[in-house]
Amino acid sequence: MSTSGGRTRNRRGEGGLLRDEIVAAAERILEREGDEAAITLRSVAREAGIAAPSIYAHFADRDAIIETVLDIAFERLRQRIVETTCALPDDPVASLLAGCHAYVDFAVREPARYRVLFGRLREGRPELKMPLRLEDVPPRWRNRLQAFEVLVDGLAACAAAGRSASTDPFTDATILWTSLHGAVMMRQFVPGFPWPPFSETVDALVLRVGRITA
Repeated sequence: MSTSGGRTRNRRGEGGLLRDEIVAAAERILEREGDEAAITLRSVAREAGIAAPSIYAHFADRDAIIETVLDIAFERLRQRIVETTCALPDDPVASLLAGCHAYVDFAVREPARYRVLFGRLREGRPELKMPLRLEDVPPRWRNRLQAFEVLVDGLAACAAAGRSASTDPFTDATILWTSLHGAVMMRQFVPGFPWPPFSETVDALVLRVGRITA
């Protein structure tokens, strides 16, 4: 049996497959168009070859689809960083550098996903009270910040090995993450500036902000 869009309807019990197809369709749109605004219920339904009302059995609205796309992208970023850092288990500084390069590489290779990860408007306002500890971050965002926790652990490993003068790896890792993000975004928004090579920028930020001593 086919839907109005010509797609074969999933059999009973295959609803999870349709959900995955909806998410995959949204990811393709984001990658192709490079803009979150291109993801609409109509465009996703058209991309997936289904009738738009079919989406509501799996997602309440467009934002719910985008949030799922974000969860997948954050996990992809975490995996890329972990795989890179785990390849250098015997040298904490090299591992930290590799993880930071992996982060920047993700941002450069997948700019649309990266902008949605860290650039879309969130609920709440800057003047509202922010969590004082990572443990107080809402569960969904705590999961999304696992890539950052790899950075904190990496810097802590450097300090434990006597390779970093950091006495507060969490704070220094936060500053390092902010610096890496700034380097990525500035290159995207001011492309005509004579920026130094990205590899040099990442190395300099890690060595300086991470207080690497040897």
